[in-house]
Amino acid sequence: MSPEISLVIPIYNEAPNIEALYGEITAALAQWGRTYEVLLIDDGSTDGSAALLASLPARDARFRIIRFRKNFGQTPAFSAGFAYARGQIIITSDGDLQNDPKDIPMLVARLEEGNDIVCGWRKDRKDTLITRRIPSILANKLISRATGVDLHDYGCSLKAFRSEVVKPLRLYGEMHRFIPAIASEFGVKVAEVVVNHRARRAGTSKYGLSRTIRVILDLVTVKFLLNYATRPLQIFGLVGVILGSLGALIMAYLAFVRLFMHQGIADRPLLLFGILLVSSGLQLLTMGLLAELQARTYHESQDKPTYAIREIVEATAEHPEPMHLAVNISAGPRELSRG
Repeated sequence: MSPEISLVIPIYNEAPNIEALYGEITAALAQWGRTYEVLLIDDGSTDGSAALLASLPARDARFRIIRFRKNFGQTPAFSAGFAYARGQIIITSDGDLQNDPKDIPMLVARLEEGNDIVCGWRKDRKDTLITRRIPSILANKLISRATGVDLHDYGCSLKAFRSEVVKPLRLYGEMHRFIPAIASEFGVKVAEVVVNHRARRAGTSKYGLSRTIRVILDLVTVKFLLNYATRPLQIFGLVGVILGSLGALIMAYLAFVRLFMHQGIADRPLLLFGILLVSSGLQLLTMGLLAELQARTYHESQDKPTYAIREIVEATAEHPEPMHLAVNISAGPRELSRG
């Protein structure tokens, strides 16, 4: 029988913390009364973490280990966990003991109040001010404004999801932190709760200021996917029309000067600028049309709809009582299942 809860935790060179992590998870969840599994994804560790992780399933069959051949990063690790998770509710967390497993029942309770995603908020964060907390505050404000999903702490790994929300998602780069924003495309309900955050006990942090820069770059991709993934011509075409129109006005002015005022225009920089604007506008329009073709190929090749259905209620001659059809959040018409 499938467990109710799947806990997904990436591990990268956390050998000093693995035993304590196992003890805290077991203490927090074993007496909870909910069936669960723990997926620990070894992201190419080189410090002996693999051997320690390999011993856990023999001690507790609820622990499952997924080992990567090399270090791929946190986002691929979460993606692997989502793919292999069997629970209807998926919890994500870090393996450095800064997230508190005792907060998991609280996240699940908020999820079961009708939310699709519940995000942790490290309100009293135990990290360095200059290199971690200040860049994080600025990044969170920028992400919230750009995506329209207002959260205090996108970077907190302690989150709870309904499995049908995250399993269809394809994540790249550092996009695991953008899951609430990416899933908002499907009209999900997102909540946020304050969680306990602790200082790192052992090992070294894998985060730094450079990751903040990469996150900002990924934000550009997320913003495009949220706003223009199904209508790219509206952004490329808009910019192209503006540039082309400015160029056309410049060329019209120069034509008037040449034809009616009998002045030379060949040596004017404005002529080259007008030609540049017109050609750039045409190129952007062409790029938008090509992007439209790619968008249609992307959706139609996967039978991926441009809408999201929460459920379908219908009655038939064989079943006069209304039936609720459970729907995968990004499923097409051929993927409905009766529930």
